[in-house]
Amino acid sequence: MLPKSIPTVTVTARYLSPDGRPLSGTVTFRAPAQLTFPAADVILGGPVVASLDAQGQISATLPATDAPGMIPDGWSYTVTESLSGIPAGRSYQILLPAESPEVDLADIAPTDPTKPNYVPVRGASAYEVAVAAGFEGAPADWLASLTGPRGPQGETGPPGPRGEQGQPGADSNVPGPQGKTGPQGEPGPPGERGEQGPPGASGRDGAPGLVQSVNGHTAAEITLDAADVGAIPTTAAGAARGVAQLDADGRVPAAQLPPANGARNVWTPQALGFQAWSVDPAAIANPSALKAVVRGRIYLSGIHLTEPTDVNAVALFSRGWAGSDTVPAARFHAGIYAESGERVAASGPVSRLPAAGQLPGTAPGARNKHVGAVLVPLSGPVTLPPGRYWAAFLLSAGSATDFYYLHVPNESPSAPANFFLGPAFQRAWCLDGHTSLPATVDQASGEVGLDPAVMALAQTA
Repeated sequence: MLPKSIPTVTVTARYLSPDGRPLSGTVTFRAPAQLTFPAADVILGGPVVASLDAQGQISATLPATDAPGMIPDGWSYTVTESLSGIPAGRSYQILLPAESPEVDLADIAPTDPTKPNYVPVRGASAYEVAVAAGFEGAPADWLASLTGPRGPQGETGPPGPRGEQGQPGADSNVPGPQGKTGPQGEPGPPGERGEQGPPGASGRDGAPGLVQSVNGHTAAEITLDAADVGAIPTTAAGAARGVAQLDADGRVPAAQLPPANGARNVWTPQALGFQAWSVDPAAIANPSALKAVVRGRIYLSGIHLTEPTDVNAVALFSRGWAGSDTVPAARFHAGIYAESGERVAASGPVSRLPAAGQLPGTAPGARNKHVGAVLVPLSGPVTLPPGRYWAAFLLSAGSATDFYYLHVPNESPSAPANFFLGPAFQRAWCLDGHTSLPATVDQASGEVGLDPAVMALAQTA
């Protein structure tokens, strides 16, 4: 293989008999002498023989005849064709300039058998001639210089002779189309008042017992509203201090229900910056053993919403996450699943998460050990209607000790949170062997004998 500093040209050709059968034989390319390339520290010598393949084709890669720094220069290749069935093969000269890295012998070989020794030489382009004559500028500038300024408009020529008058058209009895209706005229003055007519005949007697007044309104002015008949106006439906409506299932919509009367003056998720959580961390026993997130395991923690809730992040309680600057190989996913198992929100793959316990005011014991909430932002905000949901968290790449999490200790085949009647809803379960969050999950196929993660939903600025 030639050094990369030596420019080359690939020469191809195909030889067929007049009836289309591939020929066999060789084509030899011979330089006039040994070629020295000082910059590449190499000397090339000897002919290059290309044998025709089964299709009658050859391909040979040769140094360009205008390679820079080559000794000697200003030479051409001698091409000798030795083909089966053709006793007198051709021999002719060719140049292979580097500006054409691929050529075919059919395009450059001589076509006149009586003049086999001419060499095709590329002439200078018009732009190159202009540069040699002193033009300065790029090819686009030279093309623009070929267009001169627009000349002045020529004088108007004399009018031509008047043509002969045409033959008159034939008379027509067909009426033309009707024109558009004109604008309406102004009204005329009123006519004089006529004489009073004779009185009409007496009408029939009215039906007995007709209402003549309602709530103090006489018959001529009776217009009743809701207040007149003790009814509720339609504008009060679903309005403050009005009445509630029923939905298609005969239930009052959650948006029209009054706030639930729960316990007061207690710690709630909202009091600590969250929208909802799977469990109050202060209510669980602080486990002495550290638990690391298992790579490929989707942790699902149940969360109950009693009102429409805006969410744009999933939070996980960390007991040791030093941040992506310290653990750059870790990758995460977070999301939210409805009780039906359908995924309703997701983060997509996340490669950058800040260290836990770094919020202003965090004590050194938590800040130095990286203990606290880790927020995984969702791909977009979502408003969740009331219902039961699962917050989901996944370490999709990394090692077994990258992320330690606060967990609910579990020594039984099923986590303590999985206590229910009626339609099953497992508040703590997991799925193993995943690299991303699936579109749907099925709690019946999950694992419940795990140490559940403490998770929350959040709405950040």
